[in-house]
Amino acid sequence: MIISLAKTEKEISDCFNLISQLRQHLTLADFIHKVKKMSESTGYELVYLNDDGIKAVAGIRMSEWLHSGRYLEIEELITDQSARSKGYGGTLFDWIFCYAKDNSCKQVKLVSGVSRENAHRFYLNKGMVFEAKYFSLNID
Repeated sequence: MIISLAKTEKEISDCFNLISQLRQHLTLADFIHKVKKMSESTGYELVYLNDDGIKAVAGIRMSEWLHSGRYLEIEELITDQSARSKGYGGTLFDWIFCYAKDNSCKQVKLVSGVSRENAHRFYLNKGMVFEAKYFSLNID
């Protein structure tokens, strides 16, 4: 089992099949373009767990807030549907937590859709707490 940051276009491309299970609107070309663009503008990184194939992928970025300091945000975290409940997501989450700590972050944060109850249980079991409500307003 190896956890790596996706640095090359091939590594980014290899993560697409899993990310597309969560972000179904993306094409491969759009995905590669957006990952490169977000990497340059926000420091977004893809991290993946390989165990005889990619089993879990996360999109992460670090930033800082006035009220809580430096943090790592998990933008997406997905375990392959055929590999769920085998510890891959938990192992990747633990790696991300250590990566955040090694990069002087004070918190790991994420936003999860209100309907994703299985994901909420997973995050609570990993020790995360529900600390805020997230609001949005579409601009059309």
